[in-house]
Amino acid sequence: MLRKHTADRFSVTRQHLCYHAPAERHEPRPERIDWLGGTSLSGHEFERMGFISELRHPTTWYSKLAIAILALTIFALLAAGAASGYLVYRMISPARSHSEIDLQNFPGHPEKLNFMVNGEGSRDGWFFPGLKTAPTIVMCPAYESSLGEILTLASALQDQQYNVLAFDFSAHGTAGGRTTLGFQEVTELRAAMDAVANRGDVDANRFGLWGVNMGAYVALTEAVSDSRVRAIAAESPYGHPNDMVALQVSRAGLGSLPLVTRFSQMIFGWLNPQFRNVPSLKARVVKLSGVAQLYLQSPEDPALAASTSDLFRISSPPHELVVLQHGNYAGMLDDEKRVYENRIVSFFLVNLPLSGAL
Repeated sequence: MLRKHTADRFSVTRQHLCYHAPAERHEPRPERIDWLGGTSLSGHEFERMGFISELRHPTTWYSKLAIAILALTIFALLAAGAASGYLVYRMISPARSHSEIDLQNFPGHPEKLNFMVNGEGSRDGWFFPGLKTAPTIVMCPAYESSLGEILTLASALQDQQYNVLAFDFSAHGTAGGRTTLGFQEVTELRAAMDAVANRGDVDANRFGLWGVNMGAYVALTEAVSDSRVRAIAAESPYGHPNDMVALQVSRAGLGSLPLVTRFSQMIFGWLNPQFRNVPSLKARVVKLSGVAQLYLQSPEDPALAASTSDLFRISSPPHELVVLQHGNYAGMLDDEKRVYENRIVSFFLVNLPLSGAL
C-alpha cells in the first residue's frame, strides 16, 4: 500500500510539471545583460554600443572600407571648403594696380570729381570736360583693372566733345574696400552719375556707359532701372556675379575639382546676403528696349563670349553684336587700340548725339 501511494504522488507531481512547463518555457523574457556594479543594458542598447565599438575598432573588412570612405569624404569636403574660402578671399580682395598720373599735365585737362557712396564712403574719379550741356560717358573698368588703363579711350571720347568720367570700383586702383563683383558696384556707378549730373554744366538726363566684364555687368544693370542711360557699350558682360566666381575658380585651375565652384559660390553668397535675391541679367536685359546696346564679344574667354552672345540674343533692339579679334583694351597693340577706339566712338556718335536730338 505504501508503494502504491508513493507512485500516485509521483504521478500527480509529473502531471503538474507537464501542465505548467510549456507555459513557463514560452513566456517571453526581456533580454538583459548585467554588468558589475548593478548596471544593466537592454538588447537594443547593447547593439548600439556594439556599433559604436565597431566604428572605433573595426574588425570586419566592410567596416574598415566604410570608415576609410567616410574619412576620405570628410577630408575632401574640408579640403574643398578651405580651397574655396581662400579663392573667395582672393576674389574680393584682388591685387591692386594703379598709376601715378599728374592731372595738371595730362591731355584734356581732367578734373578730380569727388562723390559719396552709401556704406562705402568717399570716392573720386577723373572728369574730362567736353562740350557744355553735352551728355557724359562713364567708363566702368574691368575686374582687376583701374582707370589708369583706360585713359586713352577716355581722351578719344573727349576729342569728340563728350564729357567723360572714369573712376575705380571698390578694391581697385586707389579705392579701398572689397569688391562684390558687381552687386555693390551698381550703387557706386549711380553715385558717380549723380555727382556728374549735379555739376550743372552737362546734360543731366543723358548718359552713355562703357564697361568690360564686371564693368559691363554694372553698366547693363544700372541701365535697366535708370532712364538717364541712353547708350551702352558692353564688352564681355556676365549674367550674374556668381558667374564671375565660377570663372575665377576656373582661371585658378580648380574648376575641375568637385564642389570647389559650388562651395565658392556659397561662401560668396554668405558674404553678400543682402543681394541674395538679385536676379540674373538674362531676366532683366529685355527691359532695355529703346536703349542702344553694343555687345563686344572677345574670343579670349569662352565663358564670357558665350554670356555676351546670350545677353545679345535676349536683349531688345536697338542692339548690335561685334566679335573682336582681341579683348582687353589695356593689352592691345596700338593699331588694335585705334580700331577699338574708332568703333566705340562711332557707336556713341550715332546713338548719343551731342545735341540731344536722336
